[in-house]
Amino acid sequence: MFFRQIFDPELAQYAYIIGCQRTGEALVIDPERDIDRYVEIAAEESLRIVAATETHIHADFLSGVREFAEQHGVKLYLSDEGDENWKYNWAKGSAYDVHLLKDKDVFEIGNIRIQALHTPGHTPEHMSFLVTDLGGGANEPIGIASGDFVFVGDLGRPDLLETAAGVTGAREPSARKLFDSTRRFLQLDDHLQVWPGHGAGSACGKALGAVPQSTVGYERRFNASLSFDDEQGFVDAILDGQPEPPLYFARMKDLNKNGVPVLGDLPSPKACSIEELVERGSSDDAVIVDTRADRKGFMAGHIPGSLYAPLGINFAMIVGSYVDPSTKIYLLVDHADMDETVRTLVRIGYDNIAGFAPISALTERGLSEEIIERVDFHDLPEELETDRYTILDVRGAAEYAGAHVPGAINIAHTRLASRIDEIPRDKPVMTYCRSGNRASAAAALLKREGFAVTLIDGMFDSWPGLKEAMKRTAAGVA
Repeated sequence: MFFRQIFDPELAQYAYIIGCQRTGEALVIDPERDIDRYVEIAAEESLRIVAATETHIHADFLSGVREFAEQHGVKLYLSDEGDENWKYNWAKGSAYDVHLLKDKDVFEIGNIRIQALHTPGHTPEHMSFLVTDLGGGANEPIGIASGDFVFVGDLGRPDLLETAAGVTGAREPSARKLFDSTRRFLQLDDHLQVWPGHGAGSACGKALGAVPQSTVGYERRFNASLSFDDEQGFVDAILDGQPEPPLYFARMKDLNKNGVPVLGDLPSPKACSIEELVERGSSDDAVIVDTRADRKGFMAGHIPGSLYAPLGINFAMIVGSYVDPSTKIYLLVDHADMDETVRTLVRIGYDNIAGFAPISALTERGLSEEIIERVDFHDLPEELETDRYTILDVRGAAEYAGAHVPGAINIAHTRLASRIDEIPRDKPVMTYCRSGNRASAAAALLKREGFAVTLIDGMFDSWPGLKEAMKRTAAGVA
């Protein structure tokens, strides 16, 4: 049996290719939309992808299963479990070769047996897949592709139907379904390998481990979310402290349910001079996204109206939360990072990538004239002047509840674009987070929206007023 885990570090997502080397056939599980890389990996191993499946209707990226059906005519295996509101509408009645799966259904790819297990909670239709290598002589599974059900050290969050997709009242019932699914997981043999859908950095859980795979026995012993015997204790713990999901999650859910637009070839953004980028990116239907890693450099000077989205785990979250998908995107990005940047954008449905210029050209041509003031946390006084400034805390609500600058407004940066009107414009804004990463993106958005803004940079823990703020929080004083 051939087994390959494919990791997307920007979205902390795992896809899997599982193949039968005897027949040359392979299955891909949870592919992202740019499918060419899976096809290339299979071809390098003398395999042909004949089938595609996914564990559930995803919220954090656009699925590639329709792309596989459209480009390669592969057979699709999709869940038919869950309630009627969460079905694969685009696949039902289509001309694609689709097999709809119920709990315990079995299918084979060459000499590999796949059994579907309905494991709801993260989503109503969620499936996990037990994999048995018949060609290797096994009659029991080697592992389980657990999707967003069981991660290394955590479980998939059960609140997204409500917090991302807007299904009112879904959080607690989903958590109870997740508890039932954990009982089923804990009945599996300890030796079974666990192949999760995400790793550390994903917004689909709150404490995901960075280790790429695990075993049932290890998770039984060390996954705190699996340690509960009572349902209510589990429900309370799993719902507590979940971070606010990015705004684009709702759109991903809708498209993955009703039909991801066929991608075909990747977009090919036009190479621009800085002057062209400034001219075209300043139009009402366009935005410039500055991807440089140096946030101090961005604050010291950037193209007016630019958004700041450094490449890495937060890039998709920032663009997906701050930019309308119909907007023309112009990138400041190095040539070496261009391909991965384009791929990340199309994975979250941003296909309108109109042009780019290298970051080095910005400083060479001296067109970085807009400045955002910044001050380090450790240089601030113990009491901030809330009569002179609006203090904006862009951390999550759970972080804010632990301790915050007295008088600060709390809006998670992933929700800031939709709540910008809640920020007063009668005085300058000072914005902060835990380390400066999220607040720097928020500061750029505020500047673009016409606010006078200062970035509070550095670690929140270094603020001289933190101890007093923690005392006030503990005493219930805002």
